[in-house]
Amino acid sequence: MSELIFAYQDSGEEMTLNMGPQHPSTHGVIRFIIKTDGEIMHEAVPDVGYLHRAIEGIAEKCSYEGFMPYTDRVDYVCAMTANHAWAAAVEKLADAKVPERGEYLRVISDELNRISSHTVALGAMAMDIGATTPFMYILREREYVNDLLEMLCGARLTYNYHRVGGVGWDMPTGWRDKVLSWLDHFEPIIDEFDRLICRNELFIKRLANLAAVPAAEAISFGLVGPNLRASGVDFDCRRDVPYSVYPKLQFNVPVGRGEMGAVGDSWDRYYVRLEEWKESVKILRQALDQIQATEPDFYTRPKKLKPKGDAMARVESARGDMSVYVVGEGTTNPYRAHFRTGSFNAMKLIQAKSRGLMVADLVALIASLDIVAPEIDR
Repeated sequence: MSELIFAYQDSGEEMTLNMGPQHPSTHGVIRFIIKTDGEIMHEAVPDVGYLHRAIEGIAEKCSYEGFMPYTDRVDYVCAMTANHAWAAAVEKLADAKVPERGEYLRVISDELNRISSHTVALGAMAMDIGATTPFMYILREREYVNDLLEMLCGARLTYNYHRVGGVGWDMPTGWRDKVLSWLDHFEPIIDEFDRLICRNELFIKRLANLAAVPAAEAISFGLVGPNLRASGVDFDCRRDVPYSVYPKLQFNVPVGRGEMGAVGDSWDRYYVRLEEWKESVKILRQALDQIQATEPDFYTRPKKLKPKGDAMARVESARGDMSVYVVGEGTTNPYRAHFRTGSFNAMKLIQAKSRGLMVADLVALIASLDIVAPEIDR
C-alpha cells in the first residue's frame, strides 16, 4: 500500500501530494495529484489509466456471444447489469427475441446485484471516514446475496449469466423461496443501518453540505444514476428509457432532498443509495411473483449472429446509465463496441469540487460518488 508522498514546490507554500495509485480510499487503482496548502486543497486532479485492459478492443476479436464474460470486467461490483447491457445491444442489432421468463430472470439478477453493489458503496464510505464496524456488518448481507447468485449461476463476482437471447440457466428449485426469505431478513436491516449510520450525528457533520452539486451542474458534468438523482434530478433508465420487464413493475425513484444540508451534497448521495435498497426489494418481490405465470423458456438461441448496422442499449446499473454502442459489419465479430459508464463521468467532477476542501474531505467525496476503477479504464 503506498502512502501519501509529498514534495515541496518552488511556488509559495503549495505542496503536491500523490494519493494512490495503490491507496485504500481511491476505490481502485487510481491516482490523484493533490495540490494543497496544508490541509486545504487547491485541487485534486485524477490521473487514470492504471487499469486499462483494452476491453473494447478485445470485443472486436471475439464473437458477439463470446464477449459476454469480458463484460463482467467492465464493472466487477455490479457485473450483471454489464451483462444485460451487452446482451440488449446485440439483441437490438440482430433483432433477436428474449422469452419473458428470461427477461424476469435478468431483472431479478440485476436487482440482487444492485443491492450487493450498494452494500459495498455504503459500507466502504462509512469505513473511509472512520466507522469500521458498519462495513463488516453490511458486508454480511452481501455474502448472502453472493450465495444466492452462486446458486443461480455458479459464480459470486463475475457471473457470465446473461446470454444473447435470454439467460444461461433457470432459477433452481426452491431458489425463489430463499430469495424471498432473505428479503424478509434484509428489510429490517435497511432501517437499522439508517439509524446506525445515516442518522449518526458525526456522520451527518462529516457529509452534510460537503461538495454539493446543484441539478444544473450535475447535468452539465454528465452525472448519472444515484449521483445525478442525489442532485434532485428525477431520472432513471428503468422508468424513463423502459427496457426488459421494468414497465410491468412498480417502484419509486429516490432523489436528493437536502434533508441534512444542501441538495446534492455527500449525505444525499449516500442516502439515495440506501433508499434504492428499498426500491430494489420492491422490484424483486414483484418480479418473483410475476415470474410464476411465465412460460418455462428462458433462452432463445439466436440464428447465426452476423448482423449489419449499429445499435445502442441503455440499462440502469448500480452506478447509473450504462450505455453500450455496437457496430456490426456482417461478420461473427463486432466491428466496434463502446461502453459509456457512470464512474468515468464522475471523475471529472472531483477536480472541480475538490477546490477548497480539506484533504480528509477528498476521501469522503470520492466515496460518495461510488467510483469503481474498471468503469473508468476500458
